[in-house]
Amino acid sequence: MLNKILKPLFFIALIVSVVATTLVLVKGQFSNADADSKISSSPLYASNLPDISGKMQNFGEYQNKIIIVNFWATWCPPCKEEMPELIALQQSYKDKNVIVLGIAIDDPAMVAEYLKTSPVNYPVFADESKGSLLGEQLGNDKGVLPYTVIINADGKVVNTHFGRINKTILEAAITPLLSL
Repeated sequence: MLNKILKPLFFIALIVSVVATTLVLVKGQFSNADADSKISSSPLYASNLPDISGKMQNFGEYQNKIIIVNFWATWCPPCKEEMPELIALQQSYKDKNVIVLGIAIDDPAMVAEYLKTSPVNYPVFADESKGSLLGEQLGNDKGVLPYTVIINADGKVVNTHFGRINKTILEAAITPLLSL
C-alpha cells in the first residue's frame, strides 16, 4: 500500500524538479541589476587579487571599460564549459573597450595547473576567500558558480547571471553598452 503511494509521489517530485530546473535555465539569462541598486562596482575597483603567477593586480586599471567578470572554479563543470565562449567573446570584442576577467574561487596552484591545459586569452585571478567575498559584494548572494557580472564603461553594474553563460547571451547584454 505504501509503495503504491510513494511511487507516484516520487514521479511527481521528479517532474516538479525537472520543470523548476528548466525554468531556471530558460529564464536564468541575465537579471537586470538596475532593479537592485545595492550592487556597486566599487568593491571590484578597490580590489587587489593575485593573477595566476601570484602577482597582485589592481582592478582599478579596468575602469572606463565594459567588464565581464566571471567567477568560476576548476572543480565546476559548467564553469569550464563556458570558458571557450568567454575566450571567443574576448577575441571578438578586445578592440571595443571590452574585457573579460576570470576570478577563480579556487586554489591558485590548481588554477595555474588547469590553465596550462586550457589556456585563456583574458586575465585570470585566483583567491578562494577574497574572490568569494568579491563575488558576494557584486551580488552573488547564493554562492553559485559560475556567476557573471557585467559592468558598463561608467562603472555601473548593469547585469548579473547565475549559472552557465554563453556568447550569445553575453553579446545581447553588452551590445547596447557599446553604443553608449
